[in-house]
Amino acid sequence: MNASVEFDEIRPYHDEELPQVYEELIADEAFRQAVETVMPGVPVEVWSQKMRACKTKLEFQKTFCYRLLWKLAKEATDGLTLEHTALPVDKSVAYTYISNHRDIILDSGFLSILLVDQGMDTVEIAIGDNLLIYPWIKKFVRVNKSFIVQRALTMRQMLEASARMSRYMHYTIGEKKQSIWIAQREGRAKDSNDRTQDSVLKMLAIGGEGDIIDRLMEMNIAPLAISYEYDPCDFLKAQEFQLKRDIEGYKKTKADDLLNMQTGLFGYKGRVHFQTSACINDELAKMDRSLSKPELFARMSALIDKRIHASYRMYPNNYVAHDLLEGNEDFSDHYTAEDKQRFTDYMEQQLERISIPDKDVDFLRGKMLSMYANPLKNYLAAIKE
Repeated sequence: MNASVEFDEIRPYHDEELPQVYEELIADEAFRQAVETVMPGVPVEVWSQKMRACKTKLEFQKTFCYRLLWKLAKEATDGLTLEHTALPVDKSVAYTYISNHRDIILDSGFLSILLVDQGMDTVEIAIGDNLLIYPWIKKFVRVNKSFIVQRALTMRQMLEASARMSRYMHYTIGEKKQSIWIAQREGRAKDSNDRTQDSVLKMLAIGGEGDIIDRLMEMNIAPLAISYEYDPCDFLKAQEFQLKRDIEGYKKTKADDLLNMQTGLFGYKGRVHFQTSACINDELAKMDRSLSKPELFARMSALIDKRIHASYRMYPNNYVAHDLLEGNEDFSDHYTAEDKQRFTDYMEQQLERISIPDKDVDFLRGKMLSMYANPLKNYLAAIKE
C-alpha cells in the first residue's frame, strides 16, 4: 500500500497541503479566538499573511510556535535547558525520544525549540485524539508535525490502529529520517513515579522487520528525562487522587482536561531540564533473543526506566519532599533552610487552591510530597545499580 495513503488519517499534513489547511484555520472563528488569546492585539490580517507565507511545517513552527514557546518559557520557568551530548549530532539518524510525561503540550514543544537552538530539526509528536476536542485543534496539531493516536475504539479497531501507527513510526524513522517524540505511557504519572508501559514498546514492535529486538532497534530509541522544579498541576493531581478515593468510578470531564492543560501551560515551573541518554540499541543487541515476549518487554521497559531515572536533574525540592515524607533530615546537606521554607510555603499555597467536599489536607499533602520525592527515589535507585 502507498504509505501516504495508508497513513492519511493519522499523519501530519504534507507541506503541499498546508495552503488549503491555512485557509480553513483562518476562517474558523474558534481558531481566531485562540490566536487572539496567545497573540493579543495582533490583527487577523497580519498573522494570517504570515501564516500563508510559511511553505513548510518547520517554517510554520519557527515563525509561530518557536517564538510563542520561548515567550512562555521566559514567563513560566526560571530557565529551560537541554543536555543532548549522549547522542551524536548526525542529521542522517532519526531517534525515537521516549520520555517521562510531565505536560501534554510542553514535553514535545519545549524539546523541539531546544533542538532547534542546537541546530537540529523539530520532532514529530504522538498525540492522543482525546485531546483534539475541537476541529481546529486537530488541524493545528497536524500542521505542527503531530500524528494522531486513536483511542476511543473497539478492541479490534484498537489493534488495527496500533499496527498502522507502528508502521507509520517505522516509516518516519527509517524512510523520512524524521525524529519522533512519544511518552513512555498513556497519560501522565500522577505521582511522578515514571514507568514505561510495556504496551508502548509492544506497539512499536508491531511494525518493522525481524524479531522484536530487530524491530525496536530500527526505532533508535533514546530515553529522555524531563525534570521540573515545580509541577504547576501538582494540586490538581492531588485533588484527583482524593476524588478517585472518595467517589467510585470517578472520571475527569473535558472541562477538567482543559483546566489541566491550561494550568500546565501557563503555571510556574521553576527550572526545567531535558536530558537525553544514549540510544539503547547497544543494550538491545546484547539481550537474549530466546526470552519470552513478556520477559523481553519487561527488560526493555526497565532499561528505558533506568536511563530516564539516572538522567533526572534533582532540585532542592526533591530532597526536602523526601525528608518531609520520611520525617527525617537524611538529605539536609542538599538544601538550605531557605530552600525548605520556600518549598513548604509553596506546598501550602497549592493546597489552598484545592476546593473539594471533605477536603483531606493530610492525604493531599502526602500525595503532593510523593510527587516531588519519587523522582529522587528513582534517581538514587538508578545510579546505585
